[in-house]
Amino acid sequence: MVTLQLLHPQQTTPLQQWEFRDESVIRIGRAPDNDVILTNPLVSRYHLELRRLDSAAENSWQLINQGTNGTFLDGTLVSQSLIKNGSLVQLAKGGPLLKFQLEAEETGQEARGKRHELEKPSSSTDMGANEKSNLSPLAPPSLPPKRGEALTSQACTHSGNSPGNLFCIHCGQPLSVQRKIGEYQVLRILGQGGMGTTYLAWNPTSTNATRASSRKPQLLVLKEMNADLAKVAKAQELFEREAHTLKMLHHSGIPQYYDFFMEAGKKYLAMELIHGQNLEQLVYQTGPVTPARAIAWMLQTCDVLEYIHNQDPPLIHRDIKPANLILQTLDNRVVVLDFGAVKATGTAYVTRIGAEGYCAPEQERGQPLIQSDLYAIGPTLIFLLTGEAPLKFYRLRGKGYRFDLDAVPTVTPELRKVIERVTEHHPSERYATAKELAAALSACK
Repeated sequence: MVTLQLLHPQQTTPLQQWEFRDESVIRIGRAPDNDVILTNPLVSRYHLELRRLDSAAENSWQLINQGTNGTFLDGTLVSQSLIKNGSLVQLAKGGPLLKFQLEAEETGQEARGKRHELEKPSSSTDMGANEKSNLSPLAPPSLPPKRGEALTSQACTHSGNSPGNLFCIHCGQPLSVQRKIGEYQVLRILGQGGMGTTYLAWNPTSTNATRASSRKPQLLVLKEMNADLAKVAKAQELFEREAHTLKMLHHSGIPQYYDFFMEAGKKYLAMELIHGQNLEQLVYQTGPVTPARAIAWMLQTCDVLEYIHNQDPPLIHRDIKPANLILQTLDNRVVVLDFGAVKATGTAYVTRIGAEGYCAPEQERGQPLIQSDLYAIGPTLIFLLTGEAPLKFYRLRGKGYRFDLDAVPTVTPELRKVIERVTEHHPSERYATAKELAAALSACK
């Protein structure tokens, strides 16, 4: 029996597992008709095949690469090779990492392409996570360079690469570098907004770190603050606050900090790369989701809020909304983005921050509380379940304005009560903590 495990990029712990008992060919790629589907953008539609060989050797398997970005077997680029038990297969430089295992079959064991979701480690520091684009900070790390790899890359002519390749299939180095910022090489622009520009960047020095714990991944996200905003004190404060906040927080649902520096008068923040899509994009593309899925995502969001609310002093995110919640391709878990608006409780609030329809009444007055973050879970659920702006359901009811969900068939009476309570006008009438809200949501499943 063949077992394939998708490994976590930092800890190399298993995230997903597939088992194959009878197959003679295992197809791996992005296309939905593969046996193992990996939606990472570095992976080709039909990236590679594993074939059982008719050989005297029991369980002899061969790897055949078909991906434009190449396949690395135990750190070496291969086009076709025998694969041994325990080998590591990386689909493209910086792509997903799979562990190949041959195991004796057990009686009564479920077979044929069965996929297992492995239990997530209990530690809150088990994963890192960032940005508002389909490529946002979690990419599997590159395998350690082989002896002589540097010499090979220097002599490489990069011939035979497809036009869309980011990395050379022979030497694994970037094919095109737009510019260099500090120690980082900019490969492409991921997104541009009012605050700045987000780049996909390559860190060529990461493998030179003496300790693995101090090594940054080679592929990451670099945020550049707009030059015009660099003259605005408040904009500088928000940009620096995001870097400071990320540096001190360590949670699987929060982007991981790598670096903060200034060059040529501009400030930069280096963060971990997450492959994924924010919940706003997802709903606009595929439509409203089921209550079970929406609740599962909000439970993960509540876990992040519980973590930041329990800091000393407690932190308030102030901008929870679907566009700031990324669903990672790697493990289908939610990562909370945009920590530039975070404030500690007990500090003065001058700037009013919050998205229309998601912002609690007291936050609109410049007086946010931890319950203000919880309030935003209500309209976020409304958007996920209806695909409509939450304000469409905000109506005069009784003596004040409330969300009216009576006409929404997918909202059960139990879930409606939770949304109504978490969006109460007075914070004291809402759930007191994210943990309490999560318990109420869990009861709606």
